[in-house]
Amino acid sequence: MTKFRQLSSEELKELEKEFIEFLVVNGIDADTWEKLKAEENEKAEFIIDQFSDVVFTSIYRKSEFVDYIAEDQIKCFHFQNEQVVLVGIDSEDKQTNFLKASLEELSSQKFKVYTSDKKYIKSREEEMHAILSSGGKLSDGQLFKKICLAL
Repeated sequence: MTKFRQLSSEELKELEKEFIEFLVVNGIDADTWEKLKAEENEKAEFIIDQFSDVVFTSIYRKSEFVDYIAEDQIKCFHFQNEQVVLVGIDSEDKQTNFLKASLEELSSQKFKVYTSDKKYIKSREEEMHAILSSGGKLSDGQLFKKICLAL
């Protein structure tokens, strides 16, 4: 069972070179892999799960920021070593739609801006994955910084 999620067939195809290297490092040549897929599907799935975890762990360790944007709210997360910091904006105006307009275009609207922080309950990477799985997107942190300046 994977810690995050199994890569899709399309994602595996994009990472074919890296997957082959992963198999080789784990002592699995092309013939053995084909045999596993044909005869021991559970074992083959387990190996794909392991590779998926390696890929996601690598991506998450290199990432710091996640943005979650909905019609009436923005939540930006900064994943630090020991904690995650959240800065958020909630709309106090029912006309606001953050999905269709930028903050600058909505500057005349009323917002509630807030911040909080939390120590990790699960691993940093698992906490990041949970937010990404609920609709968040990895980001460069620019929106996080812009909201911080507005506080």
